[in-house]
Order: sequence, then structure tokens, then C-alpha cells
Amino acid sequence: MRDGLPTLRLTSCQAENSEFLCRAITRYVGDKLGIATEFVVDLRWQRRERLLDDGSIHAGWICGLPYVLKTERSCPRIELLAAPVMAEARYANCPVYFSDIVVRHDNRARSFEELRGMRWAFNEPHSHSGYNIVRYKLGRLGERAGFFGKVVESGAHQATLRMIVSGEIDASAIDSMVLETEFWRRPALRHHLRIVETWGPSPAPPWVVSRRLSKALRKQLRRIMLSMHREPRGRAILREAKMLRFVSVTDSDYDPIRRMASIAKIVTL
Repeated sequence: MRDGLPTLRLTSCQAENSEFLCRAITRYVGDKLGIATEFVVDLRWQRRERLLDDGSIHAGWICGLPYVLKTERSCPRIELLAAPVMAEARYANCPVYFSDIVVRHDNRARSFEELRGMRWAFNEPHSHSGYNIVRYKLGRLGERAGFFGKVVESGAHQATLRMIVSGEIDASAIDSMVLETEFWRRPALRHHLRIVETWGPSPAPPWVVSRRLSKALRKQLRRIMLSMHREPRGRAILREAKMLRFVSVTDSDYDPIRRMASIAKIVTL
């Protein structure tokens, strides 16, 4: 095994409904490199992220906000591999995504500001699409705290959607990639939900790689991901996830998230 590793370990800290893609990418990478690979998913995502930080997991898909926070360290332990370009027209052939403000179909609100005093859920506090951008938007509105009547942490975007449909909460900001996947997997869900606003675009969640791997292997991983769309098997994997391709991204591409975080920190949900 290259770099003296018995198995190349990949993971995802994204929504559960993207795990099928990450499993396929893990197998694809292993076949292209001719090495053993493992998709690590049988641990809580927080644990997976810590293992990615310490190099026990070698590459993975994470949110842009955790990526930004990790780069604030004096010696970052990870670097960018690539970011996805989604197929839907609103992504405009760019590595971006959105936060869709979602309510139940019978909610009276027609804008975010009409959600004042209502029950809100966020997925978790290291999420850009579900938490960081919400505090940023409130900060831009001059709000500091108390905008919502009740705020709960759901633990995941998919859990939040279930809470909206059941009437436990009124609204939330949902990662557009997660929402679209739920819609095409469960078409009836469209009849239960309504998008009142869409925020973004924001830089797409990146795939990252541990710097504990050799430069040569990191370069090979990057090349494999960036060329997936050029061969039939790779295109089929991407098409199943409604993606066009992976593209190169640089650290400065995530400056918009840094700027939003600097405003968001003054706001309490």
C-alpha cells in the first residue's frame, strides 16, 4: 500500500442522503489506485471529523465552515481536494450551493422576516447552510438575539425536514443539495414543504485530504476526482448524485464563508 497504509480510509461529514455517493467514490478511488479503501460511516460524524483531523481518516467531504475553522490553525492538517458542481440550473455550472428557507406548505409566511417569533430548527452549529448563514442574515438585519420564538438543534437537515412536516417546528435553513436529494428520492415531500427564500450562492462543501499522506498520493487523489466526469463509470456515479463534475478550488474561494462568519458571531439564535 502506498505511504505504508494498509487501507485508504475515506468518510463524509455531510448528510446521510449523500452517503451512497461517497461509498461509490471510495470504491472508484480504490480501483483507480489499485489499493484497498474503506468508507468510514459506522461512527458519529463528529468522531469521523476528529479522525480526519488527526489523519486516521485520510480524506472526506466536509462543510465549508469547518474547513474554514480548520485553516485558522497555525499548521492546518488538511488541504482541499475538490468541490462538486451540481447539475441543476441554479448552480450555474459553478462549485456553489444554497440555503433554502423551508416551511410547511400551510405556513402563512411568505418571506424570512415573516418568520419572526416562529419555531426554528438548525441542524448543528458547525453548519454553514443551516446555522452560520442564518446568523449572518440576522446580523445584516440588525438582529442580535430573540428573533425566533423557539430554537432547537435537530442534529441533521433530514431530521429538520421531518420536524417541519410533522409541525414540531415552523421553519429552517436547509442545504440545497440535501433538499434536492430528498425531493427526487421522495417526490411526495414537495407537497408538504414550501421554500420562502433562497440564500446564496455559497462555496460548495469541499472534499479535503489529510496532509499526512504523501504529496504524490494527494496529487493522485485530486487527479482522480477531477477527471471522474471524463470516463463512463465516473460520469455514472456523478449522474446518480445529480452532479456534473468535481473542480479545483482554492482556499480563497472560501473567503465568503469567512466574511459571513465574522458577522455571524455577534448573533445568537
